[in-house]
Amino acid sequence: MFGTLGLPELLIILVIIVVLFGVNKLPRLGKGLGEGIRNFKDSIKSGGQNEDQDSQKPE
Repeated sequence: MFGTLGLPELLIILVIIVVLFGVNKLPRLGKGLGEGIRNFKDSIKSGGQNEDQDSQKPE
């Protein structure tokens, strides 16, 4: 029941988002979401590199 989203459900969600945020703010919202995801991925990648560098430092 709750596991699948069909086309009608996705359209309803899209309509609710447009009503809440407005058509003019949607591009800015998408851009901000994309930048947030990109920053998160970069921090994950650089976090792994920092841990490798920390483990190679002599004490």
